[in-house]
Amino acid sequence: MTTFAVIVPLVWLAWLIVTEWVPMFPLNDLTKANVHGRVLAAAINYPFPLLIAAGLALHQTWSLITATVLCVLIMAGHLQSWWLPYFGVSTEAQREVYRRDYSRTLKILPTEGHDVVIDVQHLVVGVLSLIMLATTLVVTLTA
Repeated sequence: MTTFAVIVPLVWLAWLIVTEWVPMFPLNDLTKANVHGRVLAAAINYPFPLLIAAGLALHQTWSLITATVLCVLIMAGHLQSWWLPYFGVSTEAQREVYRRDYSRTLKILPTEGHDVVIDVQHLVVGVLSLIMLATTLVVTLTA
């Protein structure tokens, strides 16, 4: 299980890298206007899965707890960035980023009546985040 748990954050990272840097419209909408935002997001987000994978691989109590806390933070960030806005709890800044960067991307959730709608690329991020949290918890709790 530990090996699988180490691989999941690396898959999560790979998904982010591919969807943030490889044009695959309508899955993503990579315009020149959002390059700065993507670089900033990469600088913030990319270290997390590496730290989680390292924490799981070290398999020490402190590193497993750290990995778990980081997974919880990632899940909380995903909920705050996508699910709360989808259900109407959003800021003007979130709505503007959505309009600029994600309004044309592929969606499977209903869009009617929503200012921000989670697109497919971020649904996958959410599923991977849940799997990452679950596997990290299993490894941590069984250590």
